Amino acid sequence: YSRALLSAAACRVIALDRDPHVKILADALAREFPGHFLFMPARFSAMMTVLADVGVNAVDAIVLDIGVSSMQFDEDVRGFSFQREAPLDMRMGDEGATAADIVNGYSEAELARILYEYGEEKDSRRIARAIVQARNVQKITTTRQLAEIISGAVRGAGRMKIHPATRSFQALRIEVNQELAELEAALAAAEH
Repeated sequence: YSRALLSAAACRVIALDRDPHVKILADALAREFPGHFLFMPARFSAMMTVLADVGVNAVDAIVLDIGVSSMQFDEDVRGFSFQREAPLDMRMGDEGATAADIVNGYSEAELARILYEYGEEKDSRRIARAIVQARNVQKITTTRQLAEIISGAVRGAGRMKIHPATRSFQALRIEVNQELAELEAALAAAEH
């Protein structure tokens, strides 16, 4: 959408993203639209600070591209997908707790809450209990390992239209990246 905006109007786009892997794509866009595209490695919630740092005190529009991108799913080492064996990471950036930290460190009750609230997982308590039991035997470190634990805990897993781990992986990703808090902070910053 940044390319579409820049192609359609005489404007300047200041793009923020916490994913350091985006820089390569952003650099290409900056070369394509010299002087009209600026990439800043930052969270959306930091937009006021970033804009002030580059001397901008007003904008015409703000676009928030929230959630995970297909590029992040495609990179095995990021651990966003249970389709391939990968480290259980799920971080959009390079800082903070990983999904492995959460599944191995949070209490059973906290895991159940996250799975229910962020993934709308009706088997959240069963999954949380299975995770705690599994981690007591061996630390959970990979996407497939976690997906198998979840699949074993979900009732009727074989009859589901989506993979039994889909909702749980979504919930963990939201927790790892504090996506709802980030969105709330970004929306508050956008009002100013």
